[in-house]
Amino acid sequence: MTEEEKFVFDLDGYLVIKDVLSPQELDDLNALMDRYINGWDNHPRNDLNKVSSWGQATKNLIDHPKILPYLVELIGPKVRIDHDYAIIMNRGDARGGLHGGPSQDTDHWFSYRDGQMRNGLSVVTFFLADANEGDGGFACVPGSHKTNYPRNLPQDVRRFERDAHYVVQPTAKAGDALFFTEALIHGTMPWCAEHQRRTLLYKYSPGYSTWAKEFYNLEEYGELTERQKRIMATPSIHEHPEIV
Repeated sequence: MTEEEKFVFDLDGYLVIKDVLSPQELDDLNALMDRYINGWDNHPRNDLNKVSSWGQATKNLIDHPKILPYLVELIGPKVRIDHDYAIIMNRGDARGGLHGGPSQDTDHWFSYRDGQMRNGLSVVTFFLADANEGDGGFACVPGSHKTNYPRNLPQDVRRFERDAHYVVQPTAKAGDALFFTEALIHGTMPWCAEHQRRTLLYKYSPGYSTWAKEFYNLEEYGELTERQKRIMATPSIHEHPEIV
């Protein structure tokens, strides 16, 4: 990470990383998505889970070389992938309101000590289609990963019934990625664009913690690199391997 990126993430709780995916990677990922959503019921509760098992293109995202440095810098060298899924939205679709924020009862946390940032459960969102200003999709309250009053957010703002200056919808182009901590208050605005929203969400945790109730079965993935096996390992307080 650059020094400016560290400043921005510490300030906002999220970071847009430009041009993570090559044109070929984008084509391969969209082709896989076309295959898996053919005939699929796009209901808000029917997000597509475990997209990392779709094929080589989605498997490569587990430890994508342009994302790996951010995982190590912001979560730690013993980071593990916790779960992954896709969010697909057509014009008019909604996915609920703002949620999250720092919590002492979950692994949604952000800390800074001795020049080092660390996070609990965190998300890498890969954009397979543009998210322009006003399109909707991912939205957040920048800086709320450090708020002392997460419950004071008004309900009408949470439900996107009232605009508030402190809620933003970051823009991104197809091929970009957005890294955010689950300690950030965030959510999904209704999708307003004519084109389909296509995102893949890969969620990571420190090696000792988990949010998912089930762990990865490596036998479902065919050939994996040693690093991918380490990053997909089950959580362990003492023995989770370093990924680098």
